[in-house]
Amino acid sequence: MLLDRVKPLDAILATAESKSLKRTLGGFQLMLFGIGCIIGTGIFVLTAAGAQKAGPGLMLAFAIAGAVCIVAAFCYAEVAAMIPVAGSAYTYSYASVGEFLAWTVGWALILEYAVAASAVSVGWSGYFSGTILNEFLGIQLPAWLAAGPLALGGAPGGFINLPALVIAMLVTWLLMIGTSESAKVNAVLVAIKVTALTAFVALTLTSSEFDAANFNPFLPAGVFGGFGTGLGAVGAAATIFFAYVGFDAVSTAAEETKDPQRNVPFGLIGSLLFCTVFYILVAAGAIGTIGGQPIMGPGGIPFPAGSEELARQCALPEYSGALVCSNEALAHVLRAIGFSAIGNMIGVAAFLALPSVILVLIFAQTRIFFVMSRDGLLPEKLSTVHPRWKTPHIVTFLTGLVVAFGAAFLPVGVLADYANAGTLYAFFMVAVAVLVLRKKDPERHRAFRMPAAWIIAPLTIIGCLFLYLNLPIEAILVLPGWGILGLFVYFFYSRSRSHLGRGIVTVVDDIEGNEDMMPIDTPKS
Repeated sequence: MLLDRVKPLDAILATAESKSLKRTLGGFQLMLFGIGCIIGTGIFVLTAAGAQKAGPGLMLAFAIAGAVCIVAAFCYAEVAAMIPVAGSAYTYSYASVGEFLAWTVGWALILEYAVAASAVSVGWSGYFSGTILNEFLGIQLPAWLAAGPLALGGAPGGFINLPALVIAMLVTWLLMIGTSESAKVNAVLVAIKVTALTAFVALTLTSSEFDAANFNPFLPAGVFGGFGTGLGAVGAAATIFFAYVGFDAVSTAAEETKDPQRNVPFGLIGSLLFCTVFYILVAAGAIGTIGGQPIMGPGGIPFPAGSEELARQCALPEYSGALVCSNEALAHVLRAIGFSAIGNMIGVAAFLALPSVILVLIFAQTRIFFVMSRDGLLPEKLSTVHPRWKTPHIVTFLTGLVVAFGAAFLPVGVLADYANAGTLYAFFMVAVAVLVLRKKDPERHRAFRMPAAWIIAPLTIIGCLFLYLNLPIEAILVLPGWGILGLFVYFFYSRSRSHLGRGIVTVVDDIEGNEDMMPIDTPKS
């Protein structure tokens, strides 16, 4: 039968217990860790794309996306505390609904991580070109080298986003030779990000340029822009959902948390609530000072974010200072209201912090490949370790090529939508895993037991489906298209070579002998 291959949970838990970790983290520490994981590319970059979809309704969009993440966080907390093993939603699905659906989740995670890394690379490029090259060095990169053919706000006729391609390949090279981040460096980067955003909120909300009239109309494209349009507050929520992804890293620390029944949900929900309020304030400051109305096309419908039509409009003099046309939205806002030096510091903060996000996304991609490869579902050659670097150089290089290609030729908003499609499916399946395990194994010890599981898990499923159906039609179609390709791989290669299918039950929750390649958890968003 198609759903008969379920990896034994006892085998997975035995591996986890053999490598148990000391419980040292408290609830507040976990919340701070979550804040550092969540704040990333989404808020630094997607503010412009979100405003083009929803206008001032971007504030409502952040609240909607945050609400979906909060119910998903409860599901992650239970299943991660129960199955504290690498592989994320792929492993959880393998232990609950079986190999076939686990394969679809793992295949979707490939889409999520690789495309998200491309999106972060494009976001970094905007701050590099605008702040480092233009503001500090007085260098204007030619339009055809600064943006892909459809890059948001770029001049029409852009050919390749060279900085995005270079940073993606540079990070790939660093991962191949075994370079990893240190906790101290990461702590500094988190502090830089939070300080930069705090300064932004304080300066914009108290600025004399702040004008309540900028919020009218509040919902120029409505709450629902329509199926497949990606417009309106809900469409914007489906895009800036990317700004929250990363909270699931908190759930992976369940095994190292004191009193996980209390502290894991505190860390997850606390960090999400903090970031939701923070994001709404950032959106309010940006829109209240320079305005955030979308550029309308025929019929009073906003031009799609990242489209050629919008790029042409942004090239016109009357829209040169528009929020929706900026590749470095937050720095642009501060420069526009007279805080150029601080705006440049915001740009420097993004320039410094975002490469670490790319690193962890590409690393996470290789981890999923590793687990799937060692389960026999992908060629074992992919998990080959370089004799000198002690890293999975083949899969890292291949992943880096895909990331660099996406970064070079696609706009950040489109990439974020594609990544969100894969992420929403993974979240959907985690909620399904919770319900299946509650039914199949009700007596199993759960370090954190989600309250009202039969309400919260279905709400997560509905919320993920709701946001998915409000993505642009291209992003909606990417997931099933990618999934069909994955089914061909599964039925013509993976199923016959599956270790579980051949009676080999092994559990991998680490990459042996490669401690030097293990970066700490850092944001995806």
